[in-house]
Amino acid sequence: MDSTPPAIPQLRRGAVLVLSKTNGFRNEEQIVAANVAIEQIAKEVGRDAFVTENAAVMNPSDLTRFSVIVLNSASGNLFTEPQRAAFRDWVERGGGVVLLHGAGDGSHEWPWFGDSLLDARFIGHTAQPEQFQEARIDVVEPDHPVMRGVPRRWERVEEWYSFDKLPQGNGTRILATVDESTYKLPERLVMGRVHPMVWTRCVAKGRSVFSALGHHGSAYAEPAHRRLIGNAIEWAAGKNC
Repeated sequence: MDSTPPAIPQLRRGAVLVLSKTNGFRNEEQIVAANVAIEQIAKEVGRDAFVTENAAVMNPSDLTRFSVIVLNSASGNLFTEPQRAAFRDWVERGGGVVLLHGAGDGSHEWPWFGDSLLDARFIGHTAQPEQFQEARIDVVEPDHPVMRGVPRRWERVEEWYSFDKLPQGNGTRILATVDESTYKLPERLVMGRVHPMVWTRCVAKGRSVFSALGHHGSAYAEPAHRRLIGNAIEWAAGKNC
């Protein structure tokens, strides 16, 4: 656990905090590529970004400097109890969180994280010998701000996540699904007609976006994927859920 917060440079209002700390599974290639891409994407939408692997940044004083937190495949038990309390309070008072890929892998030993930010538990992903397969994503809410400019049907190679149930309640909007008929998955990972990949939720006065996409570092060079991340940052920084 981290106890001493990182030194944060001067940032403009509306900055993005990118946390990629892992106390669970770590894909170094993905995390490095995504951190670089998120900084670039934040700049493209007119925001400063601060990238760190120091979870002690989750303190009341430092969090006031950010409008959005991106959890870039952050995994495992990351936060002390005071850090959990600061993060939760920041979100519920109106902060926005974007969770990418491994941040939803079920390794966070904290009920509020799974229940409020996600409301669905990871149960597994496609594995060897067919871990990475091409499949089709269907954008089911193309007019939602997070999906604007993203192809309505989008074929890509991915490590496909499955969840124990459909997220629901608290203003949940399932924005994109994967068509299970377009790839092979074991019976235990079948979710059926609606297999969510991207969704949003209201968290008290705050907002949460989760995207299960992005296992490979190369994914962060894909225009559609970068557009999705930029949209998610902007939506999370807003005031309406």
